[in-house]
Amino acid sequence: MPRIVRDYERVAQGMGVRDALYARYTCRDFKPDAVPLETVEKILEAGVRAPSTANTQPWEIYVAAGEVLNRIRGAFRLNHQKNVAPHPDYPLAHQWPAALQKRREEIMALHQKQAGPHPGEATEAREHWARNFEFFGAPVVIYLCMNKGLSFWSVFDMGLLSQSLMLEAKEQGLDTAPALMLVAYPEAIRAELGIPENLSVVFGIALGYGSEQSRPRDFQSPRRPLPEVARFSGFGEKP
Repeated sequence: MPRIVRDYERVAQGMGVRDALYARYTCRDFKPDAVPLETVEKILEAGVRAPSTANTQPWEIYVAAGEVLNRIRGAFRLNHQKNVAPHPDYPLAHQWPAALQKRREEIMALHQKQAGPHPGEATEAREHWARNFEFFGAPVVIYLCMNKGLSFWSVFDMGLLSQSLMLEAKEQGLDTAPALMLVAYPEAIRAELGIPENLSVVFGIALGYGSEQSRPRDFQSPRRPLPEVARFSGFGEKP
């Protein structure tokens, strides 16, 4: 109990949840600086406070850094160079509804605009895509796994865990990149981390300190306006 009190006091004195939500972004260029194990442990300890279906806590977490991560990175880079198609344990979406596809195209265009015009645009695009398979140079990657027999609801729980981890990372002064391509070749991750076959490698979160160019000044990815997203009923009525 005393520990929980200390955690609440720290939150009250530091970054608020709303601040962390607005400050968080997907970092695509990390400094090589190592992240202390103690800091990673703090992030995980807070992150696993995430809710889950009937408190099942379906997650199994594997964290890679140093030479272990470099070997995984090397295997990913080699697969990409050989044009091996990504094959994550959870299949990629091959078709999006029109409205979602439009938003995907809009954010890609924004990123291209932020990067500026390049004489070899096709080459630059390929190099930018290749950075996914190098984990954006992150010194740490958190891999989230769960039992293969679990349902959609447990996948939802993994999303809750992911957001909790990223917000606590921001509180600790670190940046993150949640990316499906971090788990594009799960066999390479299993080989290095000893992840058993009964677990799916669901998701990856790159972790570290963002470089100066990792977030262009004043850039924030757009969000749909609230009236377009939320519908309210019953407010203002007498109970």
